[in-house]
Amino acid sequence: MASGDEAAAVEDPSSPRDAIPHPSAIKINVEGAFIVDEENESPQVELEDSDGVGYKHDTKDIRLPNHTSVVSHVAVDIGGSLAKLVYFSHEPTSKNQGGRLNFLKFESDKIYDCIGLMHKLQQKHLRQNDSNPQELCVMATGGGAFKYYDDIKKTLGVEVLREDEMECLIIGIDFFITEIPSEVFTHSADSPSPAYVPTRPASQIYPYLLVNIGSGVSMIKVEGPRKHSRIGGTSLGGGTLWGLLSLITGARTFDEMLTLADKGDNKEVDMLVGDIYGFEGYGKIGLKKETIASSFGKVYKMKREAEREAEDVGGLANGDLWRTDSRNGPTSGSTEGLGDGGRAFKPEDVSRSLLYAVSYNIGQIAYLQSCKHNLEHIYFGGSFIRGHRQTMNTLSYAIDYWSDGEKQAYFLRHEGYLGAVGAFLKRQPRNWGRRNSFE
Repeated sequence: MASGDEAAAVEDPSSPRDAIPHPSAIKINVEGAFIVDEENESPQVELEDSDGVGYKHDTKDIRLPNHTSVVSHVAVDIGGSLAKLVYFSHEPTSKNQGGRLNFLKFESDKIYDCIGLMHKLQQKHLRQNDSNPQELCVMATGGGAFKYYDDIKKTLGVEVLREDEMECLIIGIDFFITEIPSEVFTHSADSPSPAYVPTRPASQIYPYLLVNIGSGVSMIKVEGPRKHSRIGGTSLGGGTLWGLLSLITGARTFDEMLTLADKGDNKEVDMLVGDIYGFEGYGKIGLKKETIASSFGKVYKMKREAEREAEDVGGLANGDLWRTDSRNGPTSGSTEGLGDGGRAFKPEDVSRSLLYAVSYNIGQIAYLQSCKHNLEHIYFGGSFIRGHRQTMNTLSYAIDYWSDGEKQAYFLRHEGYLGAVGAFLKRQPRNWGRRNSFE
């Protein structure tokens, strides 16, 4: 086991740079690590021969300028909606310039594209390091690590280590909190820029609550590097938003749905306190007129009015959501109001309303769990967030509102990769970070 001083935590620059047959012996040198902000600095050359597979290369690579040794493993976190892949690559000009952690994601129905890309990374690793095929190891976590275990092993012909999902999440977030500058931040609707939180030693970060929002939501109480428990959650998560909006709006991807939500106005769909109490709201109990009293609360009344109007002219029937154009079928655009053959409700407004409903629900449950378990810090992770301003606005507002300003919501720039990074780090020896991040 490495000693507790900083020198033992970093790579020996005099060590051989050849491929290492036993990847577990590698120490990742995180000294000087930083997040690459510029999109054009995230190289795509690694993947030019990937035949247009359905991935998205997130541009927030983590540069490791002082790590020069070969890393002989990749990590993948396969969830219900997305598969997240993390791998290390050297800078294209020279190994002496170190390398970077790369972050890619695939929709889970394109998992075989992900496996195919891992195979291409394996071939590249063999060419660059003149190593044996078996020297590349795959660290896998999430439900798909079991579901697709045989497919990964058959395609790559290498060792596939399946790691516990919750443990990987905690290892990943601990690493980001303690080791990566400008990773953790708070968000305010009043400020266009995030407020970054400095890295802290592990001795100062516990206990905390991790709210991991993927297809569903898990809430995890973390008391130490290897001491955590799932204390709650909800089935109403990213999968709920994705599923309902795919039915209602016709949007095909989660990013399309978030784009719709950005353009929407939930007041056209939600019933607000002002709709019930008038312009002044219900100030006696602290409810402003803009506060949502009922998500989708206006829909039934407006829909019934539209149906009665349509029945008078032989159009919309009871139970139909869409108005139709007799020449072109259901319309794909939106119009003002409820008439003239357009949609009864704009997809943008519906998207904004549902995003608020899901996010506020998660925020309130997270606050209640933090109170029940006496947890001051609340971190939100998972691919549901995606750095989306409206989502973070809602979660931040919920925590601030219910705590009377005593608590904050904390976010991470790599929020969707906690499990994948945790699995990647599981291949490391103990106490390799600058501050002995892990036992």
